[in-house]
Parts: sequence; C-alpha cells; structure tokens
Amino acid sequence: MRAQIPARRCVLAVSCRSFASASHTFQVTPYKTHKLENPPKPEVTSTKEELLEFYRTMAFYRRFEIQCDLMYKAKKIRGFCHLYDGQEAVIVGQEAAMKKTDSSITAYRDHCHQLARGDTAESVFGELMGKEIGCSRGKGGSMHMYFPENKFYGGNGIVGAQVPLGAGLAFAHKYRNDGGVAVASFGDGAANQGQIFEAANMAALWKLPLIFVIENNGYAMGTSVARGAASTNYYTRGDYVPGIWCDGMDVLAVKKAFQFAREFCASGNGPIFLEASTYRYHGHSMSDPGISYRTREEVEGIRRDRDPLANCLKKLLSQGWTTEKDIATMEKEIRKEVEAAAKAAEDARELPVEQMFEDIYRNSSPPFIRSVDHAKSKYITAKNHYTP
Repeated sequence: MRAQIPARRCVLAVSCRSFASASHTFQVTPYKTHKLENPPKPEVTSTKEELLEFYRTMAFYRRFEIQCDLMYKAKKIRGFCHLYDGQEAVIVGQEAAMKKTDSSITAYRDHCHQLARGDTAESVFGELMGKEIGCSRGKGGSMHMYFPENKFYGGNGIVGAQVPLGAGLAFAHKYRNDGGVAVASFGDGAANQGQIFEAANMAALWKLPLIFVIENNGYAMGTSVARGAASTNYYTRGDYVPGIWCDGMDVLAVKKAFQFAREFCASGNGPIFLEASTYRYHGHSMSDPGISYRTREEVEGIRRDRDPLANCLKKLLSQGWTTEKDIATMEKEIRKEVEAAAKAAEDARELPVEQMFEDIYRNSSPPFIRSVDHAKSKYITAKNHYTP
C-alpha cells in the first residue's frame, strides 16, 4: 500500500504539469482608453481548453449564420434578417467575461447573442421560421430574440432604443444591490442617436453599472463611419464617461476588455464605453448585397487579414494545441449539428392561427379586428380569422 502512494502522487504531478504547460500569454493589439488611469496590458493568458472552446463556439455561430443565409434564400426564413458572421469574437469574448446573472440587451443583429445566453439552435431557427418552439413562439422573428432565463432582453428593432432599456437594467442591478452589471450593445450607426447620450447622462449621474458596447463594424447600413460620424473614436463618445477600445476581431482581446469593463462597473465606478472594432461579412441585412458601398477586395482583405476564427486558429496552431485536420473534423461536426437543428425547426409545428393575437391583448382577444375595409371587420371574429 505504501509503495503505491508515491506512484499515484507522481501521476497527479504529471497531470498538473501537463495542464500548466497548456497555457500561454498572447500579445494583443494595444488597448486605447479615455479617462482611465490604469488601462489593461496588451497581453492575455489563455489555455488550450479555453481557446479550443472559443474557436468551436465562433465556428458554430459562423455556421449558424451561413445556414440562415441559405434558408432565407430558400424562403424558409422571411422578413428582416441581419447576420452576424465576422463579428463572432465580440459576443464570445463578452460572454467569457460576463456572468449569466448580468443583464444583456442588443439591437436586431441578435441571433448569436441569443445562442450565447443559452438558447438552443433549434429554438432560434424555430423563431426565425415562425414556429411555436421559438422563444417568442414564432411571433418575433429575427429581430426580437429574448431569453429572460439568463437575463437577455432582446433583440430590439428600433435603432438605439435598447440603450435606455439597458440603463434601466443597470438601475435594477444597483437598486437590488445584486452585484450585477448590464451590457447595452449597439452599432456605430446607432452611436449618433440622441437617446444614447441621454442614457449616458443618467448612468453617469447615478453611477449605474452599465457597459455601453459599440460594435463598430465600419458601416451604418451602407454609410461608412468616415462619412457618417464627425468623430469615429466611439470609445470617447461618452465625454465624461470613461471608455476603452479593443480589437473586436481577437476573442482574447475582447475577453480582457470586458473583464476590465465589468470590474470597473461592479466596483461602483459607474458606466463605461467599450468599442470593439469589428467587421460584418454580409450586408446590413439579407436585402443588402453588401458590395454597392464597399468592394469585394475590401471584404476579402478583412477575411484574409483579420478574420476572428483564423486569428484564433493561428494562436492554437502556434502552440501545437490542435491540428488543421482536427479543426476540419470539428467543423464537419458543427455543420451536421447546425443542419440537424435547422431540420428539426423546419419540421416543428407552426403557431395555430387562432393564437395569432394572443400575447397582445390582456386576458382575451377583442371581439373583432378592424381591417382597412371596415365593412369586412365584422367577419374577423375573436378567433382571429375570417368567417364570412
């Protein structure tokens, strides 16, 4: 018995050394700051396990959005649809630093935010296709994702309108003294909205734990930041509110920026602006080809030089933590997983027509719905369909 004890300890020691060796400190693009005395150093320590998980998650989001593109073109998804491919490092880095007890709210490019907060791919596809399994039973669609179980409050279709709501979420955290922090994400186009500054004023006045996140993908619909903003240093836009800029195409840089911002807010310092410099590969929405205001060469150049997945893979390969063969196998598995989720959602039940107006009127539907042709209104009964 005694002779076996050293052997067991030796095994444990080797295991610990192996784990410790599977970590590395990576250099990232230096952070830029505004009204901050001690900015984070441009270096991030990560492990093999963490970086592989980051890659897998980003690859899953990329494949999910590509599948959305295919389904939209096949007319299985209709209406507005804004895809997130290219920006995956922002939400993955954000969620790595934040807690599920923190609140999150964003605009209408929200599929991956919903997934990141814990919803299933099948459910998100279901919502996109108007199926009952969706988070809003198929009534919200692409722009109105919602997952209150983990404090994700949308998915908002009005430009910039989510930011004052984010201030409200931050106020709730402070009022309850629960230690939580709120994240309100918006794009460079929404950054010029007056309500952003109104929310910033209240957040600063009351020292609310709120991170104003500007996902700067370079274009407000079809207008470049250079043409639409007098100041493109969005992290300084808070004026009296401190700010930080990070490379939004590097998941490790984003993670550390959010760790810094969360600690800043949770420590009672009030709000902070966080700008993530990123890029979207698709157009603004599925109705935008995305190359009328930018060149194909520009998009291809970003894919070649700054792609968040390629950036992450380069780090993994540099440490010998994976091989291209292993990554190819992983991506095949992800593709099968995403396609299976899409098929399950496609086969799911559509919401019955008699439930169309539920969740709008309190308790019951109105006796009739007034239509454009008032003479036909009486035929639209409480069951919400024509019965002439």
